[in-house]
Order: sequence, then C-alpha cells, then structure tokens
Amino acid sequence: MAKILLVEDNADNRLLVKDILSHKGHDILEAPDGMTGIRMAEENMPDLVLIDIQMPVLDGEKALGLLKSNPRTKHLQIIAVTSFAMKGDQERLLKMGFAGYIAKPINTREFPSQIEDFLSRKT
Repeated sequence: MAKILLVEDNADNRLLVKDILSHKGHDILEAPDGMTGIRMAEENMPDLVLIDIQMPVLDGEKALGLLKSNPRTKHLQIIAVTSFAMKGDQERLLKMGFAGYIAKPINTREFPSQIEDFLSRKT
C-alpha cells in the first residue's frame, strides 16, 4: 500500500490515525513537529503527507512553504488535517497550496475513504 507521513504534535491523534491507516495496510511514518516532518519527507519521499496546522517548533503552514520550495519535495501531496474549521479556512488552506483538507475531529468512518481518494489522485 502507500507510505504516509503523519506530522502531528498530539500523540493521541497520531495513535488514532496510525491505527486506522495501518489497519488498511498503509505504512505510517510519524513526526511530532514540522521540522521533523520536513526532514522525514526529504528522507522518505512519502506517497502522502498529512500535516497538522497548529504545532510547536514549525507550524503546518510554514512546513508546507518549505516543502513546496524544495525541488526534492515540491511534488509531494500535502493534506491539512486541522481543527481550523471556520468558514473560509478550507479555502484559505487550499489556496496556500495544500492538496486537500480534513477537519478534526477526524470522522473515523469517512477518514479511510478520504485518504484513498487523495492517494488515487497521485500522479
């Protein structure tokens, strides 16, 4: 299946996502902050990156900018997974360059199909 990098500072959220996606056969890499996530993306070249927006060390928006400005990682499909769910947040994040948006709390029934949809878009 796919190699998915999860960049999330909350250990409970990492465990939930890892359990769901591992059960579907995906290989899950975990990073607790944006800087670690950038390093892991460069080293592992995942099929998909799921990144939280609000994190210590380096937030998801800044991490996106660094990944998209790097010739090695600019092609990665990066999905915002965030509790930012106010009107306009999804559109703002997509305009920034995120390939998709998943609101927290994650809907555990819909989440696997959302991930499969993003993976099917990979070129």
